[in-house]
Amino acid sequence: MIRALRRCLPLLSVLALSLVVTGCRRSDTPEVVVYTAHDRGFSEPILDAFEAQTGIRVRAKYDTEATKTVGLVNALRAEKRRPRCDVFWNNEIVNTIRLKEEGVLAGVTTGAADAFPPVFRDPEGHWFGFAARARILLVNTNIIRDMAFPSSVSDLGDPRYQGRVGIAKPLFGTTATHMACLYASHGEDGVIAVMDAFKANDIQIMSGNKGVAQAVSAGRLAYGLTDTDDAMGELERGAPVRIVYPDSDEAASGVLFIPNTVSVIKDAPHPKAALALVNYLLSPEVEAALALSSSAQIPLNPNVDVKLRIRSPREVKAMPADFAAAAEVFDKTARLVQERFLK
Repeated sequence: MIRALRRCLPLLSVLALSLVVTGCRRSDTPEVVVYTAHDRGFSEPILDAFEAQTGIRVRAKYDTEATKTVGLVNALRAEKRRPRCDVFWNNEIVNTIRLKEEGVLAGVTTGAADAFPPVFRDPEGHWFGFAARARILLVNTNIIRDMAFPSSVSDLGDPRYQGRVGIAKPLFGTTATHMACLYASHGEDGVIAVMDAFKANDIQIMSGNKGVAQAVSAGRLAYGLTDTDDAMGELERGAPVRIVYPDSDEAASGVLFIPNTVSVIKDAPHPKAALALVNYLLSPEVEAALALSSSAQIPLNPNVDVKLRIRSPREVKAMPADFAAAAEVFDKTARLVQERFLK
């Protein structure tokens, strides 16, 4: 029996090798691996359409609501020497800039970005911004009437509603980005004052921006800081809520608009397919689709002409955010959040 097996070993080796070769040929099927922090309900239809249109198979990895962006960013860092991902579709910009500075992202050239304002594209092609959302206050109109509506992010510290206002945990996603932008614009003393006011007012910390919007809708919170896409979900299902664009008066700091960003990973396994996906995400059709979808995002390409359901920087004063500066102080901001607010 043993002799028979020995005689068969060469044949078995050939069969094994043929299976490996066959497997390699199958992997030649065009595919792209994308990590996306944008809500699956909004991003998956876009990725499905790309796959159907191009024939490039999409393998997507989505983030969770509780660890928005940070989970995928840390995965990309861990995989830096042996990348598994081709494209990073982030739902914000500051952590994308940080990945660029850490050498995780590749610089690419694409004409698809030419129409976008320079502020929304990296000059070296490491990232491209598209489809923005606004950071807003969502108010429960059964609890608060028009005359008493909050008008500023600082109103989250209003003692009249102590314990009845909320934000997502400010270490993740767009809330972390917002805190870093406040640090960059107001300095350390300014952001400490904001955090101390939040702490004193017993602000409720929710699992994510969607959780904030749902808690306001249900009346568990009087109002909260969230993103327009999550707010629109509650508004369009008929909940007793209203969107307030904070700090939009001429003398105020302005509304923070945060774009999605798309990047190609350095040494990506499938660079051609990666660039094809980047071009697709930056297309006018995708920005229009995201604007018309339930996420109600704001096109940044000036050539996209669709009717918006939320206010854009053309209609309301925008905060002149320095995202690069926010990226530089991101870690400092996170430490302050831990020390002054979360303890």
